[in-house]
Amino acid sequence: MRIHRLLALLATAAALGAATVGRAEDKSIVVASTTSTQDAGLFGHILPIFERETGIHVNVLAQGTGQALDTSRRGDADVVFVHAKAAEEQFVADGYGVKRVPVMYNDFVLIGPKSDPAGIEGTKDVAAALRAIAAKGAPFISRGDKSGTHTAELALWKAAGVDVEKQAGPWYRSIGQGMGAALNTAAVSEAYVLSDRGTWIAFKNKRDLVILVEGDQRLRNQYGVILVNPARFPHVKKTLGQRFIDWLVSPEGQRAIADYTIDGQQLFHPNAGAPGA
Repeated sequence: MRIHRLLALLATAAALGAATVGRAEDKSIVVASTTSTQDAGLFGHILPIFERETGIHVNVLAQGTGQALDTSRRGDADVVFVHAKAAEEQFVADGYGVKRVPVMYNDFVLIGPKSDPAGIEGTKDVAAALRAIAAKGAPFISRGDKSGTHTAELALWKAAGVDVEKQAGPWYRSIGQGMGAALNTAAVSEAYVLSDRGTWIAFKNKRDLVILVEGDQRLRNQYGVILVNPARFPHVKKTLGQRFIDWLVSPEGQRAIADYTIDGQQLFHPNAGAPGA
């Protein structure tokens, strides 16, 4: 009898221990985010701060915005942190996300070789610059990966009155890869490319590439964060995911974002709660 009781107590203790370990290991979330936040090094700066303050570990799936939203539509992430406002709002409207919350912004820049065959350096009109690139047939690298940057690029071509699907020739190359790969490809082929400023600043293989066009209001790049809908996907870690979102838009999180610099240059500008963001 004593042996049976002892075995029962041991089994109970083991079960409680396993449950405790499971809960401890479970204090983590999956965030589907963009390659730009990863490539620019932002997560490497802010996530250790968040983890120290909360004990929550964040596993980042760095993808293009379109892929990150698709991942979240399958319920394979707890939080999605991307930069394509219209797509984010549609994600919420379709019932996949709870609420879109603005977090920060940076801007896009049009990069190209110093030789600048399209003659666009210094212009503040990005649409005019793209028309000149198309007219010259100058090499242009597109991410072509349905990312936020790719979406913005296509919108800018449309604003320029250029239908790249119909008008693009050998000069327009769509690679279906992330921002780092697009910049590397542009560097070795002396081509133009649209990049978010954060990734450009962090990019090491600049070679002969320089910023040629910046400052157009159409180049603003807003980021938003969304909790994946736990009503649709019950396994979503609602409490932990919401805590991450709340921290991002808190004074501490916004300060951590603002404090991230490379060579004295601020890569992202916090704007949680800004009207229209």
